[in-house]
This record gives sequence, structure tokens and C-alpha cells, in this order.
Amino acid sequence: MRQRKKPMRVCLGCGQVKEKSHLLRVVLSPDGQIHIDPTGKAPGRGAYVEASKDCLLAAYEDHKLERSLKHAVSEDVYKQLLEELANESGQDS
Repeated sequence: MRQRKKPMRVCLGCGQVKEKSHLLRVVLSPDGQIHIDPTGKAPGRGAYVEASKDCLLAAYEDHKLERSLKHAVSEDVYKQLLEELANESGQDS
């Protein structure tokens, strides 16, 4: 039986290519809200980042998330994303 290819994505923070399942999808929904998409299937423009504070902060400092989503991302949104990241990593433990 033939093995299926695993989708690969680039982390915005560190720039490493990783399996899509190992990254978090940050989505700009059609109504303009930016949030972490745990399913990876929410409608809207998506960007991928590793589930680490360092990668999210690197994406923030270099404005990589803004470029990828083609939308302005405020500091408040980054704080919210860090909180969501902390909540998601807390659920895995």
C-alpha cells in the first residue's frame, strides 16, 4: 500500500519546515478576528507557527505574522495569542 505524503509547512518564527500537524495555525477569519485554530480547518487566511513562545515572539518582532496574514496585527492580538498558546499547552499536560 502506498504511503501518503504528509503536508509540510514553514514555521513563521524559526523558518524550519515541519509537518503541518506539529504546528499551530493562526487564522485571520473573514470577520477580521485573529486567533489560533486548533482544528486547522477554520475558514480564513492562515499562517503556521511552532507551539512555542519563542517562535511566536520571533514572528512578532519581525512582523512575519502581519506579512503572512496580509493584515495589521496589534500588540493586544499577540498577547491574546500567547495566552491561547499557554492555555493549549496547559491542556496537553
